[in-house]
Amino acid sequence: MIPSRTRPWRVLFLCTGNACRSQMAEAWARHLLAGRVEASSAGVAPHGLDRRAVRVMAEAGVSMQGHRSKHVREFAGTAFDYVITVCDNARESCPVFPGRAVVLHHGFEDPPALARDAASEEEALEAYRRVRDRIREFVRTLPDRLARARAHQEEP
Repeated sequence: MIPSRTRPWRVLFLCTGNACRSQMAEAWARHLLAGRVEASSAGVAPHGLDRRAVRVMAEAGVSMQGHRSKHVREFAGTAFDYVITVCDNARESCPVFPGRAVVLHHGFEDPPALARDAASEEEALEAYRRVRDRIREFVRTLPDRLARARAHQEEP
């Protein structure tokens, strides 16, 4: 569990387009870890919110209303406790963040790429649902992961 704090951990989920994976991670963190994690998301080359991501999150009872695709530059000067890259491209191009941000990586498959050759819309949505559920499970384990990462970072 996250040690007792006076404020929630500030976490930025970062991917390439801030269209799908990082948006889902932000939404799950806000839904599952409210009060313990202050979640945001951004992309290194944002290109708009993915309508299928919004749809499969709504199916799971999580609204993405108010979400928009953001460039990581919008967070310049924001002191995050953790930056979590959720795709390899973002990991490779992750900017430096001020303060003591711990940068972690946990990659997820790209739903649009998985759905590219789908024979039907339902088959495409199944790919999104699989990734959505993997992200949910990751976010559920996030408090322990963050505490371990911080402890490891502070070891002499």
